[in-house]
Amino acid sequence: MKKIELDKTNEFTPGGMKRFFLVQDSPHFKIINFNLAAGHTFPVHSHDLDGDLSIQVIEGFGEFLGEGETAIPAKTGDILISAIREPHGVRAKTDMRILVTIAPPI
Repeated sequence: MKKIELDKTNEFTPGGMKRFFLVQDSPHFKIINFNLAAGHTFPVHSHDLDGDLSIQVIEGFGEFLGEGETAIPAKTGDILISAIREPHGVRAKTDMRILVTIAPPI
């Protein structure tokens, strides 16, 4: 069993993004905490493999981004679930913390 204390990953890079790998040694999934400063965009991208991902907003407000002009409002407690192949990204309107789970890990 492993306990992860998210309050210890509450750091931001002014105007940018800070990344913390929380679980990266599992053969089944990976969990990453990204902290995006207000106004920063995690660009829309996709991965050429099979699997799923979730993006959970643990703090702040912004938008989940998809292909083209797709933007879905995202606030604390919201979770986006999609195939890894589906284009995905995040735009932070305020300082925003997200947890990304990828299965299987890439």
